[in-house]
Amino acid sequence: AADSAYLDELVKGSRTAARVCAGLCADARFNALCAIRDSLLRSREIICAANRLDKKAAAETGLDAPLLKRLDVEGSKFDAMISKVDDVIAIDDPVGRVSLATELDQGLRLQRVACPIGVIAIIFESRPEAAVQISALALKSANAIILKGGKEAANTNAALVAAIQAGLSGLAEGPPPLSVQLVASREEVSALLGMHHQIDLVVPRGSNALVAHIMANTRIPVMGHADGICAVYLDRAAAEEKAVSVVVDSKCDYPVACNAAETLLLHEATLPRAWPAVAAALLDKGVALKCDSTALSSLPAALRSSQASQLSEATAADFSTEFLSLTMAVKTVASVQEAVEHINGHSSHHTDAIVTEEAAAAEHFTSYVDSAGVYVNASTRFADGQRYGFGAEVGVSTNRIHSRGPMGVEGLLIYKYVLRGAGHAVADYSAGRCTFKHKQIALAAECRGVLSSLAEPKMLLILSAAVAVGVGLGVRASAARAVERWSGGERWRAEARDGSVGRGRAVDRSGWCTRVSSILALASEDYFDGFAQMLAD
Repeated sequence: AADSAYLDELVKGSRTAARVCAGLCADARFNALCAIRDSLLRSREIICAANRLDKKAAAETGLDAPLLKRLDVEGSKFDAMISKVDDVIAIDDPVGRVSLATELDQGLRLQRVACPIGVIAIIFESRPEAAVQISALALKSANAIILKGGKEAANTNAALVAAIQAGLSGLAEGPPPLSVQLVASREEVSALLGMHHQIDLVVPRGSNALVAHIMANTRIPVMGHADGICAVYLDRAAAEEKAVSVVVDSKCDYPVACNAAETLLLHEATLPRAWPAVAAALLDKGVALKCDSTALSSLPAALRSSQASQLSEATAADFSTEFLSLTMAVKTVASVQEAVEHINGHSSHHTDAIVTEEAAAAEHFTSYVDSAGVYVNASTRFADGQRYGFGAEVGVSTNRIHSRGPMGVEGLLIYKYVLRGAGHAVADYSAGRCTFKHKQIALAAECRGVLSSLAEPKMLLILSAAVAVGVGLGVRASAARAVERWSGGERWRAEARDGSVGRGRAVDRSGWCTRVSSILALASEDYFDGFAQMLAD
């Protein structure tokens, strides 16, 4: 059974960390990401040693080859993991961004401001580098997270989280190390699922069984997806070259990914032309094709004979199966509408694609297919937060609320309404003494939430004086860094850019890479002492 006292303290630590993160400026989050990047690089050998322990144990227990492949974080996989942290560092910080501004009445202004969700529990299987991607996105979005990885990656996950916490521990100002925490057992997860007053969101990444179990055993909102049953439909107007490119990439680029295609739908008009070329290309890549009788009989006799071992009759179950391997189910349809109906009835609503040169068919497909990603003449493998420009992703959501598709930083944000007045009272409007204007205010390209301390009269006086002096001297823009205050250990800067006020940034992001080593020299090694000793033993 899980230690309830320990878990209570763990979750309290996460909540405290979340509240600290919510009040930090963008620079503190930026520096924190740089810190964990450097700490991961310094700890590469420890992490890889832990990973080798996990891979050895997994191989000895007979873990399936696709899952074993997902477990690896060495070599180029480690480099790619660091690259995704770089991508998260590079994207704009959206916390505090204003998406709506309305003047309700004179002196009464309403803003909708992006803010973090709070404490998020994220449960994932097999792929340990997900811990790094998720942590980077959580810190960028000012959230605190509790991670639970697969038991087959226990050593790797522990080493990765230790490196992340070590990086955070060296910061004078930034997210606390408890912003990223790790639990190890199913019993602990079960206990966490009952903490609906303390945890704000659960994001499962894994099998259908995992997601179904979590949804059935918690009152906490759940966001995510289960299987990745993606389809590519070759329309009657499909160009052969594009068909080969899209289908082969969707299936073969990385077959174990949730955005790999598992089903190929063929318009009957493609059977004598595009289908033989697509089939030949897939077979050359080693793909086993499970075809309906029409698609199978339409292949040239020579191809059926030479590749007989890779061709078989499909069953009904094949069209609802996530193979996670070089296997693909193939079905013939009579129209784009039949393809749409098949996808909506059999897919996991993740990502589906059409190959066509006909605009009407593409429009019909994108309008009626009920999936998080609907593509035209492009591989399903593009369904990825990094490829979308999100830096990385927590997962892919097939939910129909809040966030859908690859969940980057913005998928981990909600919003709050901030109303600023000057003693306004509803009674004046009820009595007819005042009337609402509801005037929309145009948003600047990089609109940020105004300084949280603007309600302080003294701060307003200082800021107004600074701007007035700047205007009087003809150097309005140079009044930008007029005000600086310290509150609760957090630095805030008031900036006036062309008369507007926003939250400042002390760090020039374009040159961050030249300063990483000096910024991170403070990172503590204490988190690794026990772990390194365990590996040595």
